[in-house]
Amino acid sequence: MHTSRMNSIFTLPEPDALTQAVVVLLTFLLAGMVKGVIGLGLPTVAVGLLGLVMSPLEAASLLIVPSLVTNVWQLAVGPNFWGITRRLWPMLLAIWAGTWTGARVLGGVTTGYATTALGAALLLYGLVGLARVRLEIPARTQSWLSPLIGAATGLTTAATGVFVIPAVPYLQALNIEKEELVQALGLTFTASTLALAASLWEQQAFRPTVVESSFLALVPALTGMVVGQWIRKWVSPATFRTCFFLGLVALGVHLIVRSIG
Repeated sequence: MHTSRMNSIFTLPEPDALTQAVVVLLTFLLAGMVKGVIGLGLPTVAVGLLGLVMSPLEAASLLIVPSLVTNVWQLAVGPNFWGITRRLWPMLLAIWAGTWTGARVLGGVTTGYATTALGAALLLYGLVGLARVRLEIPARTQSWLSPLIGAATGLTTAATGVFVIPAVPYLQALNIEKEELVQALGLTFTASTLALAASLWEQQAFRPTVVESSFLALVPALTGMVVGQWIRKWVSPATFRTCFFLGLVALGVHLIVRSIG
């Protein structure tokens, strides 16, 4: 499906286009809700579910504006922007380098293996989350480990359009105070989104027609975030997180089986 086709999913009255538009809107509503409850998961849910009805390249392109806006929002309300930036800048630069390198070496999310790679990333992230492994990264190792984690995250982003592995487990292992961790996640996801957008632009996948569709996807994403923040008051985040990771495992297995079947 060409980029012009991606733009048309929100406007054409044809039955298949209408069905796809409903899937996109409901996906971003759910993805925003997940982010509202647990503070992350919008790109993972969005790209994972959209991968059922379109290529990872198209899903990643639609993700850009909702991901950027929600992550900048998350970043802006944190308590220690400059402190977090000074601590994480080597990882952020490596994310850019890894994304650009991956787009050239791996072929980006346009390759035939993108769906398999996406399924594997979702499966791995879900299993790590369910295992609830508590890692602790010694301060003396962070100077050389942060760039490696950033580069690996960039390569994963280039191959799948998802940028949670291994950045999220790494940040959680740094023993950052809760509010600063949320801000660090927002900063990392913002850098990853911008790097992905630049890569997709170079691949001619993120053009003005696609930007329009991505802006439209922002509406259900923000609505879902508001709903998720309300749900967080009534539902245990731990219970919701477990359901979230179980869903990622099931979705990852499905994508892998479908791509190699």
